[in-house]
Amino acid sequence: MRHFTILLFLMLISCKSETKTETENEIDTTVYEMWNSYTKSNPESQTNELPESWYFHMNKEDANRLAQLTLNGKKQASSGLYSWYEEANADLPKVGTKHIITDFDGKAQAIIAIIKVDTIPFNEISEAYAELDMGTKNEALKKWRKAHWDFFASAMEERGEKPTEKMLIVCERFKTIWTKKE
Repeated sequence: MRHFTILLFLMLISCKSETKTETENEIDTTVYEMWNSYTKSNPESQTNELPESWYFHMNKEDANRLAQLTLNGKKQASSGLYSWYEEANADLPKVGTKHIITDFDGKAQAIIAIIKVDTIPFNEISEAYAELDMGTKNEALKKWRKAHWDFFASAMEERGEKPTEKMLIVCERFKTIWTKKE
């Protein structure tokens, strides 16, 4: 059961969520359509299997807002707790890995590719990184710290842990490489 809980937390890292029921988790046809469109235009990717698809955050408003920021290239990073990877004995994200970002309803919005992965203490996150993760330049670091502290604290509390200023954050930078066609 502990491993299941850890894996669930890994799914929630970076404010990602897959908390819908099994029926609701069926992959939307737009995900397949987007991947097929991408691989048709990028034949070197045709041998790759369908990337994981998911949405940011845990509610419709935030998931859709963050998908839109990704779609328009403003959101270019995502953050998770290093301890979740350690506890699950999972590899850190790999440069080059692709993901399909969806809205809350599972409709494909964009394909992203990881371009850089760093592990940084919470209190050393820079303003520049926070801008990439939050998709805004307006008090980005202040907003990043509040949103991520609250999210991590809530998740850690369920495990009887408390966040610290020195907790390690897995910082994934990505680029949006394909977007939905209107």
